[in-house]
Amino acid sequence: MRTLIYTAFVSLDGVVDSPGGGTAAEAHRSGGWTYKDIEFVPEAYELKGRETEQATALMFGRTSYEVFSPVWPDMADFAALKGLPKYVVSTTLTEDALVDNWGEITILRSLEDVATLKETDGGPIIIHGSATLARTLSDAGLIDRYHLLVFPLLLGAGKRMFSDADRDKQMLKLVESETYANGIIKIVYDVVR
Repeated sequence: MRTLIYTAFVSLDGVVDSPGGGTAAEAHRSGGWTYKDIEFVPEAYELKGRETEQATALMFGRTSYEVFSPVWPDMADFAALKGLPKYVVSTTLTEDALVDNWGEITILRSLEDVATLKETDGGPIIIHGSATLARTLSDAGLIDRYHLLVFPLLLGAGKRMFSDADRDKQMLKLVESETYANGIIKIVYDVVR
């Protein structure tokens, strides 16, 4: 069984929207909040490098796929991810909308498709961005681990990591944590099943 990991830059009030900057299609008044007011401390981002080394596939929601796919394939920072299989969870994305320079890309049409993928052999699948997908997968009990870099700020608005769904309590097990000089806190949780 594969491990489905949601990785996020998140504000203390749970916002994961536009950490690197907003796009024209999805503007956020605080877009770029991870870089504007927080001092860069390289060791705070070690987790991101480790994710790149350990990932065997990537998963995105449609919106994040449409934002990342024109940019990431040609970025040196993401070169190690280029050849990995990618999965886009969408009921509306069409095959002709997929880029052809970013490795194998498969559209998953349902939560059942995601659950079936998790049952296959292979290593971790990393979910980048994709706030709506993360909420849906969390509510369905499909996320196995959270890699969070919590930033010391309150944004007040934007897409949040978790939904407001009335669901049963879900316990998490702390696997790793560290606080950095710039106030960022790394938290890695496994979902307890």
